[in-house]
Amino acid sequence: MMPGRTCPLGYRYAPTVFKRVAEIQAETIYVVGGLYGNRAALDAILALAAQEVVMPTIIFNGDFNWFNTDADEFFAVNTEVLKHTALRGNVETELANGDNAGCGCAYPDYVDDADVERSNEIMQRLRKTASLFPALTAQLAALPMHLVAAVGAARFGIVHGDAESLAGWRFAHDSLHEPEHVAWLNHICDDAHLAGFASSHTCLPAFRQFSASGKARVVINNGAAGMPNFANTAYGLISRLSVHPVQENCAQYGGLINGVHIDAIPIHYDMACFHEKFLASWPQGSAAHQSYFQRIMHGPLYAPAHALGLVRAPSVCA
Repeated sequence: MMPGRTCPLGYRYAPTVFKRVAEIQAETIYVVGGLYGNRAALDAILALAAQEVVMPTIIFNGDFNWFNTDADEFFAVNTEVLKHTALRGNVETELANGDNAGCGCAYPDYVDDADVERSNEIMQRLRKTASLFPALTAQLAALPMHLVAAVGAARFGIVHGDAESLAGWRFAHDSLHEPEHVAWLNHICDDAHLAGFASSHTCLPAFRQFSASGKARVVINNGAAGMPNFANTAYGLISRLSVHPVQENCAQYGGLINGVHIDAIPIHYDMACFHEKFLASWPQGSAAHQSYFQRIMHGPLYAPAHALGLVRAPSVCA
């Protein structure tokens, strides 16, 4: 199987790992997945956090690197992220690994081979930049793959991929809303005393609430903090878990479970700044430009109704 489609054994873990004391206890948590090296989005997230009634715990749950192949941008993004709580995604993991797994995305079959090859090329360039910062890269490689967070009286698993793998796709929009996954999720949540999970990895957001065994459950996938997630939009998304309600009209969608507000929050970053830095590293004809520029400019062929499972989404990933 070609690099980029495989899931290394080191990415896997048993769902029983979530049966532990929570590492994080907070009134409000921001889960920031898929920053993708967008420093403008990082600045916007920090500014938003400063406006909260109680300063949130910010958890960067992987793939905060991607487009930031410029050395100054790589250093700045990672230095700031490591001031907060962070998990490694496949990108951070593969920065310190060999090239056997390519980008480490474990892409499903519906993603075109050309897209996979371009992702592997992006990873090769990013790995060269990371080699300039061996101490920083070692810190990224040592980050955990998952954690447990307590918000109010509810416990949540925080992951990059899904409940069994750093690069898992079972929290993707096209899997999460399949009925057979309810039993799987309910068993894991029951066993680990979780109200649900927050993830990213799949690059597109998803949100699902369900009840099983008389208990409410939730999974929220923020998609990408550093790129548009919906057609004809120009903002990223993060997940907010809090005992405090979000300000009126500030959430894309959300719900309430066990007294905890769980919302997808738009991140309105400086698009002009992001475009300028993206094009400086990834001009027309480059791998990232071919794979991502249309999404950056116009958003993917995806809508909030797809994220909520109200309409079946097209097979898109970027």
